[in-house]
Amino acid sequence: MTIFVFLGSLLGAMALGIPIAYALLLSGAALMVHLDMFDAQILAQNVIEGANSFPLLAVPFFMLAGEIMNVGGLSRRIVKLALSLVGHVRGGLGFVAILAACLLAALSGSAVADTAALAALLLPMMVKAGHDKARAGGLIACAGIIAPVIPPSIAFVIFGVAANVSIGKLFLAGIVPGLLMGLSIAIAWWWVVKREAIVPPPKASRAERLHALKDSFWALLLPVIVLVGLKLGVFTPTEAAVVAAVYALLVSTLVYRELKWHQLTEVFVSAAKTTAVIMFLVAAAMVSAWLITVADIPSKMIGLLEPFMDNQTLLLIAIMLLVIAVGTAMDMTPTILILTPVLMPVVKAAGIDPVYFGVLFVMNNAIGLVTPPVGTVLNVVAGVGKMKMDDVTRGVLPFMAAQFIVLFLLVLFPSIVTVPARWFYG
Repeated sequence: MTIFVFLGSLLGAMALGIPIAYALLLSGAALMVHLDMFDAQILAQNVIEGANSFPLLAVPFFMLAGEIMNVGGLSRRIVKLALSLVGHVRGGLGFVAILAACLLAALSGSAVADTAALAALLLPMMVKAGHDKARAGGLIACAGIIAPVIPPSIAFVIFGVAANVSIGKLFLAGIVPGLLMGLSIAIAWWWVVKREAIVPPPKASRAERLHALKDSFWALLLPVIVLVGLKLGVFTPTEAAVVAAVYALLVSTLVYRELKWHQLTEVFVSAAKTTAVIMFLVAAAMVSAWLITVADIPSKMIGLLEPFMDNQTLLLIAIMLLVIAVGTAMDMTPTILILTPVLMPVVKAAGIDPVYFGVLFVMNNAIGLVTPPVGTVLNVVAGVGKMKMDDVTRGVLPFMAAQFIVLFLLVLFPSIVTVPARWFYG
């Protein structure tokens, strides 16, 4: 009955069109009434405590870094470098999108920001070259969702806080899975583009490639600084976010000089608005997380999943299928915040490595950003590319399928994640 009250009130509020943050607060209040412990003061205290977390300071700084990179020319230089390296091969613009997405993912950690930048820069070029617009939009959408998996990742920060798992270890463990996501859609694109009669652009000269590399050097240096700093313990993930924001600001204003001082207000306000949405979601979700613990819902979930507890692979497959189903109707951040406190006790009881599970969980939620009907990233591509949602959905299918294959390969072969991860963080 407790689970029914929580899910019923949450889904009912969402069905009425109430924003998810408020729906979470309503479901928390409904659960408190059901448990005969309603107290508005406790509700307010949990909202405040939900956002009162030092690791969550990484969110506004990573958001700010992403905004600065897009306005300050770092993102454009990354795309130009990728174009000079692989733009000349058959279907080269698609490979440019994938390579640029992996590089941008190591800069911002935001799927929406990366996808918007890629769609604005590359989609018109791909259409002009003769590629099917829906297919090109679908590729860019699936390339954009690599951002939450390759560090630095805002999704890993939120999961790490909600699950009490090392954010630094999550960052380092996400490197190989994120690259595999890129490799999978590269293979899918190679297979798709074989049937298109597209004449590739001429190969960039050595001088042009060296110029593009030199021009993007300062942008490429950022992920190196962040990852080496995390690996050597020079700074924490939260401090890494500050380093990324300050570095991006200095490069954009003093080196590339594309970000003018009068634009800073707009950049800061944009980052603040996005951060406010995420932080309010986190604060509201922490109310539900506390009540889920009080109501002992995790033990009830363990009871429901008891038949799978002796087989980690079957348990993970069941959980991944559940997350896929939820991802079709809910955005990534609320899904992480709602399901993490419910699933983590189950994962720990089954003896599954929390860092390994976190990578799979975030990766699954990232793919959820391109699963219809909600698909936030699909909406971004449709909006930027002025396309119908149905067309983008049709174009995304082969690439989404490739990434799901990678996800379940990681479920079947955990060492693909765990072995490199242990090497990275020692």
